[in-house]
Amino acid sequence: MLVTERQFADLYDTILEKNLLRQYDLLTSFIEIGLLQGPQAIDKYMLWALNHTAVAGICQFGGRFREEPIYVGNHLPPHFHDVPDLMDRFISFLHENWHNLSATELAGYALWRLNWIHPFIEGNGRTARAVCYYLLCTRSGTLLPGRKIVPERIRENRGPYYHALQQTDRAWHEGNLDLQPMETYLADLLQAQLEDED
Repeated sequence: MLVTERQFADLYDTILEKNLLRQYDLLTSFIEIGLLQGPQAIDKYMLWALNHTAVAGICQFGGRFREEPIYVGNHLPPHFHDVPDLMDRFISFLHENWHNLSATELAGYALWRLNWIHPFIEGNGRTARAVCYYLLCTRSGTLLPGRKIVPERIRENRGPYYHALQQTDRAWHEGNLDLQPMETYLADLLQAQLEDED
């Protein structure tokens, strides 16, 4: 079952919004699990579930890694044959650096790296933002308060988001992992969320 944006734009938008609500419900359950289990709770099955929920009804290949080329503006994601290994390395990085990086550094890495790998056919940004927020909460040790969460704030103003991604991309292409642009960007959004608490 599939609805395309071109065919039924209004229905597509409605499904997209409902999917985001369902994804957030699932995400809060995963955060509760992660708060109990620690860094080992995040795995590819969690990522698959978050992606599948985000794209249900609008993409037939949700919840599994892509097996074909994909093009994203000026960014050419890695070959699809490399995706499983890159995702194993991604998860391993999170596990190994759980206590070495701050919550915003770890979340910034995830937000950037998932966008860079682009492991799914559809919903990469939505999945990356969900994982980012999962890491902010679990690494901080709590479901963070605030009326408007970080993923919503990213969606509302994407210019600084794209800029931080591009800065991190440039450093990576030069052979460096510089998380400072992503960390600074997320720290500001997180501060705004926390200050907006009821």
